Amino acid sequence: MQNKKIPMRMCTGCGEHFPKKELVRVVRSKEGYISVDLTGKKSGRGAYVCKSVECLKKARKTKRFERAFECQIPDEVYDRLEEEMEKGDE
Repeated sequence: MQNKKIPMRMCTGCGEHFPKKELVRVVRSKEGYISVDLTGKKSGRGAYVCKSVECLKKARKTKRFERAFECQIPDEVYDRLEEEMEKGDE
């Protein structure tokens, strides 16, 4: 029996690879709307970040999401991501 391959994704903050389920997905829809995708099922272009606020801050500072999505990202999206991560830490 063959083992199932675990999909790996790179964190936009630290640049390390992790199993997809351990990361938070941020998605840009065709309309250009950026949102947090906790299910990992929304359609659109996705970028991943660790569930740590440090990685999110690093990605924000280096504008990694802007590069991944090729557009400006409003502060509200970063604030929402930070809130989601802080909720998850509790």
